[in-house]
Amino acid sequence: MSKVTTLISTAAAAVATAAVLALSVAPAATADPTPPAPTASAPVLAKTQGWLNIYNGSAPQGTNNIELRVVIDPTVGMRVTDAAGRSLYRFDKDTPKPSQSNCTGACATTWPPLLVSKGQNLYVDGINPQLTGFIERPDGSCQITIGGWPVYYFSKDAKPGDLLGQGVGGTWFAVNPTGGKAVAN
Repeated sequence: MSKVTTLISTAAAAVATAAVLALSVAPAATADPTPPAPTASAPVLAKTQGWLNIYNGSAPQGTNNIELRVVIDPTVGMRVTDAAGRSLYRFDKDTPKPSQSNCTGACATTWPPLLVSKGQNLYVDGINPQLTGFIERPDGSCQITIGGWPVYYFSKDAKPGDLLGQGVGGTWFAVNPTGGKAVAN
């Protein structure tokens, strides 16, 4: 019986080894192709200014909200874009305290303000929500501010990532996350 016991023990060891190898490989081979759900937490209401709710985090998909994000640009460092990646600018002739836009008429055609309307919310990702808000423009529309500075698009930026307004007239600069000028170090 000792040969039978040895034979059974050897067979059992071989089966156990094969099972261990199969288990260590099987999960990778049969992994669910569905990516895991995001682990990021839901946006948190951080501030309210009048009717505008300002959230820390990304805007929910498919909503009509304003979202600001920070990107790192090799030419100017950290700067703010909208959710689509369009560059945002500040104007040196505006004032942060009190917040006031001095770009109206033809200026606002070339440099459209980033506007927010009642019913929309503001979501900020990488920006201190306490530094964001809005001002009422002379025409009654409401413009987003960062660090008190009103923010704008540049009409000649044709696609996300364009930064053609940087330094225009020595007064227009990409806005950084605190409202300052995004400039090369």
